[in-house]
Amino acid sequence: MSLGPLLSEVIFAFCLAATLLYKYGNVFRHHIIVTISVLIAWYFSLLIIFVLPLDVSSTVYRQCMEQYIHNTSIIDNTTVGPPIVCQEPWSSVPDNVFPNLWRIVYWTSQCLTWLILPLMQSYIKAGDFTVQGKLKSALIDNAIYYGSYLFICGILLIYIALKPELDLDGQKLKAIASSASNTWGLFLLVLLLGYALVEVPRGLWNASKPGYTLHYSYFKAAKLSLDKCEAEEAVDDILESLQAASMAIGPGHPFHRNLETIFQKVPAELKDRMNRKQLPDDTPIDIPSEKALIRLHRQTIKSLQTLQRTETQWGILIEKIFNLEDVAKNQASHDKRFKPTFPVMRPFPLRLIYNSTIEWYWKCIVKSYVQKLAAIAAGSLSVAVVWSEVTFFNKSPVLSLFAQFVNLAKVKYDYFTIEVLSTLIIAYLCYCAYSTVLKIRVLNLYYLAPHHQTNEYSLIFSGMMLCRLTPPMCLNFLGLIHMDSHIIKTHILETHYTQVMGHMDVISIISDGFNVYFPMAILAFCLATYFSLGSRLLSMLGFQQFLGDDELTTDLVEEGRELIKRERRKRQRAEDSTSRKRELQERFNNVGNISRYRTARQSTDTVRPLRRDDSTESARAGLLRDVDPTDYYVGTTVANDSYGASSRFDHGYQSDDFFDLNTDNLRTFTSTTRVGPPPRGLFDDI
Repeated sequence: MSLGPLLSEVIFAFCLAATLLYKYGNVFRHHIIVTISVLIAWYFSLLIIFVLPLDVSSTVYRQCMEQYIHNTSIIDNTTVGPPIVCQEPWSSVPDNVFPNLWRIVYWTSQCLTWLILPLMQSYIKAGDFTVQGKLKSALIDNAIYYGSYLFICGILLIYIALKPELDLDGQKLKAIASSASNTWGLFLLVLLLGYALVEVPRGLWNASKPGYTLHYSYFKAAKLSLDKCEAEEAVDDILESLQAASMAIGPGHPFHRNLETIFQKVPAELKDRMNRKQLPDDTPIDIPSEKALIRLHRQTIKSLQTLQRTETQWGILIEKIFNLEDVAKNQASHDKRFKPTFPVMRPFPLRLIYNSTIEWYWKCIVKSYVQKLAAIAAGSLSVAVVWSEVTFFNKSPVLSLFAQFVNLAKVKYDYFTIEVLSTLIIAYLCYCAYSTVLKIRVLNLYYLAPHHQTNEYSLIFSGMMLCRLTPPMCLNFLGLIHMDSHIIKTHILETHYTQVMGHMDVISIISDGFNVYFPMAILAFCLATYFSLGSRLLSMLGFQQFLGDDELTTDLVEEGRELIKRERRKRQRAEDSTSRKRELQERFNNVGNISRYRTARQSTDTVRPLRRDDSTESARAGLLRDVDPTDYYVGTTVANDSYGASSRFDHGYQSDDFFDLNTDNLRTFTSTTRVGPPPRGLFDDI
């Protein structure tokens, strides 16, 4: 026995979760409670994915030993103990390790996803000004989640109550709780996989065609620009309401402190714009009630989150389109050197390895073929998954491809192949499901943005979804490889993971029906996705979809192209402004050196008082008079913001809303731009 493989998987899962959280979150600004909760949620979900294959290989060995003991006892009842003929897996661990690990991981994940994270998410966006008020709003806000969960549990309890031969004990209550959670997760999983198993390979194949990707990006830019404008209008309405409230509530009013709490959420740039703007004459200046302030606080948080999300998406999309346009322009290059429109300074070692020639070959030639190969591999896996989902309940003959592969590896005691195959299948299922969650239009409040640009609200949502989807996904995988006795209707030794999750022997409506046949609905969703039935239906209802042969699609593509041209001109002006500022600084330095040199020489000849005309300040002032001040951006805006997120979100926020953009190529700010106290944390309003 060796704990090395298990410890390696545990450490690797933690490092991966921590790296992803560092990439998407901002551990320096987000509250420590949010960071730790999301880290545990991500870590335990990844731990299930990476450790379950070790449990599978261990179960194969235990099944072999049980079968050999059974056969030996039939042939020779006098045999005390069989000789060891089954090869022990290289990753074997003591029998009590996996049960204890799964109990901790599973029930902690369930506690996080159904209790802690939903309350924390609703607490962050609550508009109340007291702890009790925030908790009350969080409970009301999560009533729909708790209601759906309790509804399923209630149905199961009623089913058991109508069965007098069934006794309800603690073990069965635990099974009911896990079954209700897994049923909820399986329902969502089927919807996600039905879309992603087709869209992931198709997306990779379309990404290998730069022309198609560029047109689709133009289309997305046109739609996102509309969302961005709507978000800005919503923020303007909130600012007007805040301005009216500030005029009605004076410094001595009891609600003034609550109003200050709301203003702390507003960035400095928006505060300045609000102060410069005059309210319309017909604006009512009435003192708002406490409920009105709570509602205004909640609307402020939501509108600013929406604006921040759309501006982050806009900046990332702009960078992507600029890169695609550069690829299209450089494909006709004769010297085979990639020349971007807006060069990005890379570290010196990276510039040596990834120079302009290698970049040209990669982006213009090799990358397209790699994406095509990845699309073919993903398509093959999708076909295998769909086929296995439809046929995995058939035991004889074994039609599930994954069950066949595992059975072939069992014969040769090839535990390493079993573990690699299991990890590959689970990882692909997880990628398909997780990559689809945040692309759903209904969930457009949540967005994972790299470079520390994801807010706490989206991080918590991602942790909730991982904890809810991973357990039913792994149970579904065990059914695909015929390691669930309730699927194949045969008594077999099951994994420790299945034993901890519990069985639904007392509830046949779940074990015999829903959990077995409902995954077959994946085939129907896959066919609908393949023929784009959903997109065409939404287009008929007035929701713009990228169909390629539609007149509205063409118009939006052209509109997006014009928007990108405007952004390119804006970026170019900003680049020119930065270059002029750099040249001015060099001229300042040169003038300063010359002046100091002349002053030193004159002081050696005669000592005379220094006049202002001879100073470097006079030279600098003369140079500044030759510069058009309109060439510069005012305030904290700079030229080379790689992701286009507005500087308004970098200051004036508290940690439950927004964050700094801590990347090397993003803008830098002076401390004088911060308004109000520094971020204080999750309980900042109390």
